[in-house]
Amino acid sequence: MENLIGLGILAALLVIGYFFGRRSELKHYKKIRQQEEKLAYMPVVIGQWKNELDPQQSYELVHGSVVVGSDYFKTFASSIRQIFGGNIASFETLIDRGRREAINRMKLQARALGATKVINMRLETSSIGSNQKGKQGLPSVEVHAYATAVYPPELIS
Repeated sequence: MENLIGLGILAALLVIGYFFGRRSELKHYKKIRQQEEKLAYMPVVIGQWKNELDPQQSYELVHGSVVVGSDYFKTFASSIRQIFGGNIASFETLIDRGRREAINRMKLQARALGATKVINMRLETSSIGSNQKGKQGLPSVEVHAYATAVYPPELIS
């Protein structure tokens, strides 16, 4: 009987985790899309900028970072998937949301400088809290975007 109660509690927690996690994820995606629409005018060049630097422009390092955490349902689902191997689709949204949010934050910093474009963008990721001192925690991903903002020199404050 105790085993059935334990399984019922686990199932209830998974269902609650799924619905609240999904709601939070959809809300975050909506916010990201709104930011992307506001910043769509600013191009971001990912590859190495091969053109000569324009002496009529100013350049400054800009960056944005974010830490996106997983919910219990995704962590549970990924644990099951790791038994059999293969792609862990439940974590792909963590990386996607983190990447897009970090780029938006970097572009917001560039916009504050009056930048017209962002060149030589790079992304770095790291895992946080997935396995600290033998304790399994909720995995989180940190994404850091950095680049060079290009803006007219008269905007220097």
